[in-house]
Amino acid sequence: MGFFLWFILLLLSEVIFLPCSYQQQTSQTRVLLQLRRQLENPNSLQAWENYYGNLCNIPTSVHVSILCQNTSVTELKIMGDKVSNGDEFNGFAIPNQTLSEAFSIESFVTTLTKLSSLRVLRLVSLGIWGPLPDKIHRLSSLELLDLSSNFMYGSVPPKISTMVKLSTLTLDENYFNGTVPDCLDSLSNLTILSLKNNLFHGEFPDSVSRVKTLTDISMADNNISGKLPDLSGLTSLRVLDLRENQLDSELPLLPNQLITVLLSNNSFSGHIPSNFGDLTQLQHLDLSSNNLTGTPPSALFSLPKISYLNLASNMLSGSIPNKLSCGAKLGFVDISSNRLVGGIPPCLASNSDKRFVKYNANCLSIDSNHQHHGPYCMEDNKGKKPSKGIVITVVVASISGTILFAVLIVFGVLFLRRRNHHQNHHHHHHPRKPLEQQHTLPKQQENSPSVFCSDLVTNARLISQAAKLGTQGAPVCKIFSYEELREATNNFNKSIFLGEGFTGKVPNKLKCAIELDVTLENLQRENLYKGKLENGTYVTVRSLAFSKKYSIQNLKGRLDFLSKLHHPNLVALLGYCTENGGQDYNGVNKVFLVYEYVPNGNYRTYLSETCPEKVLKWSERLAILIGIAKAVHFLHTGVIPGCFNNRLKTNNILLDEHRIAKLSDYGISIIREAIEKVEAKGERTKSSHKKTVEDDVYNFGFILLESLVGPIVSGKGETFLLNEMASFGSQDGRKRIVDPIVLTTSSQESLSIVVSITRKCISHEVSSRPSFEDVLWNLQYAAQVQATADADDQKSDSASQP
Repeated sequence: MGFFLWFILLLLSEVIFLPCSYQQQTSQTRVLLQLRRQLENPNSLQAWENYYGNLCNIPTSVHVSILCQNTSVTELKIMGDKVSNGDEFNGFAIPNQTLSEAFSIESFVTTLTKLSSLRVLRLVSLGIWGPLPDKIHRLSSLELLDLSSNFMYGSVPPKISTMVKLSTLTLDENYFNGTVPDCLDSLSNLTILSLKNNLFHGEFPDSVSRVKTLTDISMADNNISGKLPDLSGLTSLRVLDLRENQLDSELPLLPNQLITVLLSNNSFSGHIPSNFGDLTQLQHLDLSSNNLTGTPPSALFSLPKISYLNLASNMLSGSIPNKLSCGAKLGFVDISSNRLVGGIPPCLASNSDKRFVKYNANCLSIDSNHQHHGPYCMEDNKGKKPSKGIVITVVVASISGTILFAVLIVFGVLFLRRRNHHQNHHHHHHPRKPLEQQHTLPKQQENSPSVFCSDLVTNARLISQAAKLGTQGAPVCKIFSYEELREATNNFNKSIFLGEGFTGKVPNKLKCAIELDVTLENLQRENLYKGKLENGTYVTVRSLAFSKKYSIQNLKGRLDFLSKLHHPNLVALLGYCTENGGQDYNGVNKVFLVYEYVPNGNYRTYLSETCPEKVLKWSERLAILIGIAKAVHFLHTGVIPGCFNNRLKTNNILLDEHRIAKLSDYGISIIREAIEKVEAKGERTKSSHKKTVEDDVYNFGFILLESLVGPIVSGKGETFLLNEMASFGSQDGRKRIVDPIVLTTSSQESLSIVVSITRKCISHEVSSRPSFEDVLWNLQYAAQVQATADADDQKSDSASQP
């Protein structure tokens, strides 16, 4: 009996005198479980449900990461699945998008502040809604705060400026509708400030120009207006992204170390400062769709690292010197839709595989079919936007019979319409509707640009996309004559023959038979040629041959439809020709399709070990995959009827001069309906529709797999696929199969996210495959994780240097 009492007392003493560290561990775990309840038990936290130990020890997943130090939580990353689908948000809960009406952001942040040692907090796409409480500043140890892709609104709490350890502040994709705090200069360690895609208004805060540590400023897609201050003192700044705002000052002085400057779709005025020619590190400069005047500085074109220069849709005037020198890396130049006169200097005069130049809609002395007449660029019109008064004056003049003014009114009205469209662009493109006190998403005007028809749009998200695409100024589908194409291709000369189809020859199958889903007896032959149109534009001309029993008229209707599918990541169909050109052999009709020319080959080439100098690192692969996923999601949901079964494979992903990915060989189902009338109705039609969507997801899974392991996966069959996918489960397995370039340039977290979504895409269970929206979301998250890891690596490298 005595021994038993002694044993009980011993146990009690152990409980009473537990180490303080153990009590702290259980306290932190209780806080995390409370946060889980307040977030209404998201799917990403299901692993916590039956876990009774210290959550600091729970394994990291692709959506959740907890790091602890000395028993305290120092890092908390949670990625949810609540993404806005474009429905109106007016400050209240939305079923299946936000957390419920019972959610209190005040209580949630109060609980968060109990994790007083947090250095990294990332809460993304969790449906958090409400105004961000001022008490967030109690997390005084935070170095990274990322609350992007939620439903927070109101102003950013002023006391956030007391969080002096912050190096990264990311509030993208919310509904913040106050002004940007003008007290951020107290954040002396801030390197990344990202407030993209919100509803911020008011002026750009002067305090930002005093944060010397900033490397990235991103405030695109807001309503920020007024003056942009002098930023030349920000000597660490590398990226400045203020697209899609209402800034209307002259361009300020900028620091010399900038790499990317994106200021398009604002109302900047005046001349381009001469010091822009001193930005020796600059690679990308976009000043398009503003009110800039004067002659562009010659030095811009010859900057040593400049690769992308877009000055389109301004009021630039004068002539560009004939002796202009172009930088060796300059790959894309757009000076279209200005008021430039004179000739084009030799280095800009012709497009090539290495440089693409757009110069239409000026008053240049070349290419008269695509230039305005001289009066349009008269001195009196420089520096001024057409106003209603000008239009009325010109109308009166035209009525009086002056032919010159009649020409001016035509171009004046067109220009006014274009400028107004650019001015209001950010209202159209914002994918989320604002709160009640803000402007609502306007309806598309009946006379909106015809490059994307409004009747093809199916939801608010794609209305914004259609409006954005409509500003590109691409022409409507053109009916080419056979003579035009014969001249463009030098009579279809074999020296510019590109092969059979975008992907080259396909054994035992005609490429176009695959793409257009027609039988071999209907389709005889397909050839591709590189061509150069009269205006200097390079194109790809595809020659198809159909039997005469096929309805050309049917095909015309489908091609007209496909020509309206304009997206930055689709190879655009510019036009077609149905003339035979005097050739009629074996009862065959010839059809010529004219596509934009994409110069830098296909994606598979950049994954191959045979061209090591071209092989892409992981972040570059992710950018390409995201672009194609956006294009396919657009094809599925952005048009009526949707385009499915889109021949997704790495050979059909082409890269332009800036390695922007463009999908070719899409729109199969649209052509199929012109050939075979679908008689199935009701459930059969729905079932067929579902299958084609899932086929695209499945095929995209192979693209993901090839991006991970290289072209070796192609043609190996499903047995190989299943065996190799099993290898991804272990570190050793990954080292054996994953492309070494990927292994050495990716973070484990980013790589795991893509491996996970790849597994789902190629699942044998069709019902287990994700939607394309889910695929896109995961890829964007993986890219965000990778970008953060790369930034951390750069910071570590800088710190290690003497």
